[in-house]
Amino acid sequence: MGRVKTIARRTFLIGSAAIVGGVAFGAYQINKDAPNPLVPGAGEATLNPFVLINQDGVTLIAPRAEMGQGVQTTLAALAAEELDVAWDDITVLHGPPALAYYNSVFLGMALPGAHYQDTPFKHSLREQVGKVGKLLDMQATGGSTSMKDFYDRMRHAGASAREALKLAAAARLGVDVATLTTKDSAVVAADGTTLAYWDLAEAVRDITPPDVALRDKSTWKYLGKPMPRVDMVAKATGTADFATDKKLDGMKFATVRMSPTRNGMVSYDDSFAQGMDGVEAILDLGDGIAVVATNTWLAIQAAEAVDIEWAPATYPADTQALRAAIAASLEDAPNSVIRDDGDVDAAVEGTEITAEYYVPWLAHTTMEPMSATALFTGDVLEIWSGNQSPTAIRDACADAVGLTPEQVTLHTTFMGGGFGRRGESDFSLQAARIAAAMPGTPIRMTWSREEDIRNDFFRPAAIARFRGIVQDGKAALLDGKVAAPSVFHNVSMRQTGAVPPGPDRLHVEGAADQPYAIPNLRIAGHLTDISVPLGFWRSVGASINGFMFDTFIDEMAHAAGTDPLQFRLDLARAEHAPSAGVIEAVGDMSGWTGQTPEGIGRGVAFSFSFGTPVAEVVEVQDTGNGIKINKCWIAADLGTVLDPAIVEAQMTSGAIYGFSAAMQGEITFRDGMAEQGNFYDYDAMRMHTAPEFDVRLLENNPFMGGAGEPGTPPSMPALGNALFDLTGTRARELPLNKTFDLIL
Repeated sequence: MGRVKTIARRTFLIGSAAIVGGVAFGAYQINKDAPNPLVPGAGEATLNPFVLINQDGVTLIAPRAEMGQGVQTTLAALAAEELDVAWDDITVLHGPPALAYYNSVFLGMALPGAHYQDTPFKHSLREQVGKVGKLLDMQATGGSTSMKDFYDRMRHAGASAREALKLAAAARLGVDVATLTTKDSAVVAADGTTLAYWDLAEAVRDITPPDVALRDKSTWKYLGKPMPRVDMVAKATGTADFATDKKLDGMKFATVRMSPTRNGMVSYDDSFAQGMDGVEAILDLGDGIAVVATNTWLAIQAAEAVDIEWAPATYPADTQALRAAIAASLEDAPNSVIRDDGDVDAAVEGTEITAEYYVPWLAHTTMEPMSATALFTGDVLEIWSGNQSPTAIRDACADAVGLTPEQVTLHTTFMGGGFGRRGESDFSLQAARIAAAMPGTPIRMTWSREEDIRNDFFRPAAIARFRGIVQDGKAALLDGKVAAPSVFHNVSMRQTGAVPPGPDRLHVEGAADQPYAIPNLRIAGHLTDISVPLGFWRSVGASINGFMFDTFIDEMAHAAGTDPLQFRLDLARAEHAPSAGVIEAVGDMSGWTGQTPEGIGRGVAFSFSFGTPVAEVVEVQDTGNGIKINKCWIAADLGTVLDPAIVEAQMTSGAIYGFSAAMQGEITFRDGMAEQGNFYDYDAMRMHTAPEFDVRLLENNPFMGGAGEPGTPPSMPALGNALFDLTGTRARELPLNKTFDLIL
């Protein structure tokens, strides 16, 4: 965007009154029964939830959270493409907690069957089941669903608004609406007369937006090309609205220390902290304490000065005991067998190989630690929180302070990373509870980095055992068992108090759902019953199984004496053409020959996740002073690419997130507590160690895939496979710095 825009004359009170002198649009058939959250004031009119027009210009409501992934830009482009609004005339705001913004994709993703096998009928069935999310008030950002969710919905919003504005202009000009066109935020008459959209705001209020056919892809001017990020100016100038930036008159600052064993406190002594200058209150939260002070640093220092005895953990107390519990569950009967092709128990001739893999516990480590700002006035709670689940968090905060949801106004701010962690309500609830203890005083609550890591909802450790048989250079059999605690069950119990019936598909995603034509293929899931708090971590189960399953595929290729890229290509060609396409493309991009010079290693990996096949080739080099990653090639097929620059950035960032985990990511436990606490002992890939990237985006997939997560799963095995090519040492356990001398 070329200038910093203000909305000073817009009244946008989320959840109560909305647009002064404006009108809202967004008719779309599946939302017609959803209440419009933009309630007009006296003399105003609103028609639906996505497009707002008044004297200040055009405001597009983004129904999904911006956490750096560029979602607000592409959601705006979807509406703007049909609305014919000039890009510089757009302001984007996050929508309030509201049924109109429900996620229409999540539930459909849970239907049985691998997504790559979807027929048009099966895909349509997923879409219909997804709409049940409306009944559950399921408003959430995650699962790489935003574009699939709003690809049609936002375009219909823009198209209906455009046609309503033309009807209003036709009435004012006394002409046939068929003679009017639209361009750059204006209706244009045949004689050249133009009426700016905002000049029609009053006239259009009583017009029902018509349903209208969407434009053909060939006419797109915004979609399909890189667009200026709508959040970039604010972030570059320091004016972006993060929860940690909120300033209110009379504000106090808070932090918390919660039980690192996740089992509450036995006792605490705050006598020293109470005497520290600037400490205003120390609150007992039951499972921890909160400190309120005159600044955040003082609050953190005082919280550390409180002497607390924590109750012991209810799960095994150290890393080895936790690992033993996971290994033991492999001996139990499986909880699921999602994939069972052919007969893996039959006698199959060929060369047999076996392997066991382990991946560790991981934290999210968003750049901005958990934080929220809240103001409680007795009968109203206002809260500013970077979150991924607005309706659920609003309702939880209301319950925590004894209010109804209608008495709570939740502002979803920008967030410095989410990765699934900000779908949780814990930090928002804490801010609400602290504010309720100090009515009338605005509270900005910020976790320390140590609190952020030690009280994370972790990605679980996992173990897999595979047996494979290769014959005549091809895979004839693969029998796999994956053991880990269940993320899905853990989150479901915490957030809803129940576990849905049926097998845990999330547990084996990235292994059971891969588009490989192996005649005899079985993947069994074994759930480990331990109570370490778990959460969704970027690419979830595929982040675990992507490494273990693809590394074993690489081992099978070498055992078969077949080029690893060709081995995967042969498996995919017979099963799913778009997957074969990305494997072939990444080979072309990287100039893959299967041969590398001395001191150089290359590895290939493939994973299908969130509807998107992704293949990656990683090149590593032994510098003599450690091994570095030189380059990473990525080929992905999303079916339809709405903004190539944003998708490329997501593929790159997904790979970097995976490299960070693969190279050095590990949470270990001692006495029931996570031992790591900051970036000095839980680090990420740095700029000087990041490789050069080359990304190619294909559009052969019959259905739209996700962008935010699919780049992560193949990055980890591609790196491990490259290190094997370089050194001849096969790493079956992460992190890789335990096995190799990596430049970190």
